Amino acid sequence: MITWALLCAAAAGLLACTVFLLLVMVASWRHLRQPGFPPSGSWPDVTMLKPLHGMEPNLEANLESFFAQDYPHFEIIFGARDPADPALEVVRKLHKKYPGVKAKIVTSGPPDRPNAKICSLEKMYAEASTDYLVISDSDVHVSGSYLREVVAPLLDRRIGLVTCLYRGVPTGGLWSGLEGLGMSVEMTSGVVVANMLEEMRFALGPTMAVRRDALEKAMGVSALADYCADDYLLGKRVFEAGYKVILSKYVIDHVVINRDFSQSLQHQIRWMKSTRFSRPAGHIGSGLTFAMPFGLFGAAIALLTGHVLLAVGFLGAAVANRMALAVLAGWFVVRDRRALTECWLYPVRDFAGFCYWCASFFGNTIVWRNETYQLEQDGKMVRVGGPSTQEKSPSGPVTVDNLA
Repeated sequence: MITWALLCAAAAGLLACTVFLLLVMVASWRHLRQPGFPPSGSWPDVTMLKPLHGMEPNLEANLESFFAQDYPHFEIIFGARDPADPALEVVRKLHKKYPGVKAKIVTSGPPDRPNAKICSLEKMYAEASTDYLVISDSDVHVSGSYLREVVAPLLDRRIGLVTCLYRGVPTGGLWSGLEGLGMSVEMTSGVVVANMLEEMRFALGPTMAVRRDALEKAMGVSALADYCADDYLLGKRVFEAGYKVILSKYVIDHVVINRDFSQSLQHQIRWMKSTRFSRPAGHIGSGLTFAMPFGLFGAAIALLTGHVLLAVGFLGAAVANRMALAVLAGWFVVRDRRALTECWLYPVRDFAGFCYWCASFFGNTIVWRNETYQLEQDGKMVRVGGPSTQEKSPSGPVTVDNLA
């Protein structure tokens, strides 16, 4: 009796994953069929804000893709804590190659709040000369049409923020490849389903295009500096301020900088913990979207009771489900060729993702940039062993270098 109850539980889990797969299918079709935004006759000036922190794989190529935009008038503001940051030399080298691009370097010194990236962005934002802002990470690569694609929706005053899906680009090694598949498949499937069921009420960090009026109404950049999931929170606050948040059909390349197991593990558990505190109900529900744990559990119970064919059926159903999800979300939606040619590897990533999900419920601390933080409600961070958000350390000196 207990055996059959366990088998029924495993079957119910696989059924839930199949329902999720069907939701992804409908949501993907809906996302790709949404009408585009017509090109503007007069494009507004745009400021791109690009925080930097040290050298990363493919950094020069990534940054160059932002210099090489097919857009009439734009400026790029790069931010770093330390004027000796080696990433800034890459910026200076690229500006010599693209002297017509208006660019600035803002160095902000040590952060005075837990989220160092937002502390830099606050100083960079103060130097922006336009009302259209595009915030993007340093580990993304885009095509020349990127700015036109993400700015066009913002010309509709009802839309306050535009964000983008992304495909993972590994930089070598098994763990980089698995993390990249997770970006292309797991992230994509969850986002398109959320967009279908309740519209976009959050943003994705690799790209957030926002108008100044929407940003100010959403409490501005500085209000995010105590939180881990600043991208999620910014999208949520723009939505709550009465604006629409749009998921663009444009897909960016997100370079996976974590090449070894420990780096990848730490990064993904940190992301899972952040989601647990930012969206607790959604995070718990996401446990039902992993198929491999149910397939393996059902197969193990069937084998222990001598039902070999049933065990093969459980495992085969789970593997087929995950391969289908990889092709659907990873290839059909974000056009990651690896999700098509290596869909057989995604079941491994699915089981790893479930392990990261389980690990996210143990403890409430994360390590970020070699600092330990405690997570609180809404993903608020408090530095462990450091000043609280009420007893902030003094902000570092700000310097601005107008590249010429």
